[in-house]
Amino acid sequence: MFRTTIAGSLPKPEWLSETQKLWPQWKAEGDALAQAKLDATLLWIKAQEDAGLDVIGDGEQSRQHFVHGFLEQVAGIDFEHKVEMGIRNDRYKAMVPQVVSALSLKGRVHATEARFLRAHTTKPIKFTLPGPMTIVDTVADRFYGDRVKMAFAFAELLNQEALALQADGVDIVQFDEPAFNVYMAEAADWGVKALERAAQGLTCKTAVHICYGYGITANVQWKQTLGEQWRQYEQVFPALAASCIHQVSLECFHSKVPAELMALLKGKDVMVGVIDVASDQVETAEEVANTIERALQYVPHERLIACTNCGLAPMSRAVAEAKLKALADGARLARDRHEKANSRP
Repeated sequence: MFRTTIAGSLPKPEWLSETQKLWPQWKAEGDALAQAKLDATLLWIKAQEDAGLDVIGDGEQSRQHFVHGFLEQVAGIDFEHKVEMGIRNDRYKAMVPQVVSALSLKGRVHATEARFLRAHTTKPIKFTLPGPMTIVDTVADRFYGDRVKMAFAFAELLNQEALALQADGVDIVQFDEPAFNVYMAEAADWGVKALERAAQGLTCKTAVHICYGYGITANVQWKQTLGEQWRQYEQVFPALAASCIHQVSLECFHSKVPAELMALLKGKDVMVGVIDVASDQVETAEEVANTIERALQYVPHERLIACTNCGLAPMSRAVAEAKLKALADGARLARDRHEKANSRP
């Protein structure tokens, strides 16, 4: 009851890359960089286990960026001639690669990381991939001329890698779709269909993570424009409830998302964000437990998973470690309270 996990990313150690950046530069090359990535992965596997988390991830230590880490192994993408483009409906600008020809995988994308993760923990493991709609929103199209067509082309490639990750021993494949909170009508229309194409044939658990972004300035400022209630989830949750995806990860703590929207995910496991990624203030176990208890009004206890609101990549390592412990401690407190309340005669 109240299993715990992270949304995906964790801070990179300062000996691996620049810190507290979304597109950090590596501090090594070649074989030394490959080894440093695995060393960092091992560090965070141990940190998650020490904190008491139930489902372990690789912290995306081998990826410079959660989208581009996948794209680097895709043929048909030009990384040599990046262009500046507005991301998430022009919320912020970024230098992005260009799609210049038909897409195909060059080979396996995350085999090394997934197999390393599986070999170094006995706990269930989750591996994250960018979702098709979010990829489309993070590249410049110079070939397809149609967002939907390009999204399904990416979905096919994601599906190939997801099936391979399952064979590597991954228990949960999660697709990250922050774009679902920006292009809500499109997400409900074709975004969920593209997501299902990416998950086609998987027999392991599948998940989708939909958040309001990392705790960077552009995202914080955007949230301030969303009014007293953030109802973006309202449009896409019904489509997800009717989909084949097993788990949905959402932002909850310190957000203005009406808690009752979780009721729209009937039949799904709900990863409730109980850790704020936009603040260095470390949550108390009681705050985490209270967030879980509020969510229990709309999510059955056997379907509630405690999670972070989003990735922790731009945070300091010390803050991230403290928040992991708060996540596990708070879920444990909520579990104790729930068991006591339900053991009374």
